[in-house]
Amino acid sequence: MAESSPIADLIRLLPGGVNGLGEFIPSKYFLNILADFKPGEEPLLPAAAAVFRQHSLAPGGSPITRCLPAGVPEGDLGPIPFKLIQTPGVTVMLYEFDNSFRQIFTDGRKQLDGPQPTWLGYSVGKWDGDWLVVDTIGFNDQGWLDAAGHSHSEELRVTERFHRRDFSHLDVEVRLDDPKTFTKPVTVRFNENLMPDTDLIESICAEDEKDVAHMKAK
Repeated sequence: MAESSPIADLIRLLPGGVNGLGEFIPSKYFLNILADFKPGEEPLLPAAAAVFRQHSLAPGGSPITRCLPAGVPEGDLGPIPFKLIQTPGVTVMLYEFDNSFRQIFTDGRKQLDGPQPTWLGYSVGKWDGDWLVVDTIGFNDQGWLDAAGHSHSEELRVTERFHRRDFSHLDVEVRLDDPKTFTKPVTVRFNENLMPDTDLIESICAEDEKDVAHMKAK
């Protein structure tokens, strides 16, 4: 699970204050993937900035609120457990949220040319020393990058680097390249913490959702 950020950083990103954080304290990048930029200096193209403003005025519009998959890297940043299962030819990421999964193929195959757009994309990985480098393309344009509402286009390319620093910690670096969203690539770095003596539990979010109707727009 992603390491929590200091409360002071989160309150700055969440006008509703600490009570809006929920049961678990998240990473600042889960709230806002552009948290490291000063207001007004975010590397967003005008069209992407307009979409972000539209999303921010419609609380409850997030895909995960509507029982749709968390995207990449949002799924890794959320305060929700996931499990890595490693085999010689593929590493599988199992997410507790909505029972979603990713496959990272490490059998030497090349990246696809024009894969079918999906929520979590198509991932190919290789080892660079003791870092697993994952290249993911083939996203649809429906996912959000964070809870704040930053979106992306189908041209998004995500490069992730995973390094197991010690038994309990995973160092993660994520680079986002999207020429239709950002004026330059965006890179964030965060840590994942091991949750020993735990397991994933079934989590279904597909029917009878009732929260959004009670969320008032600003």
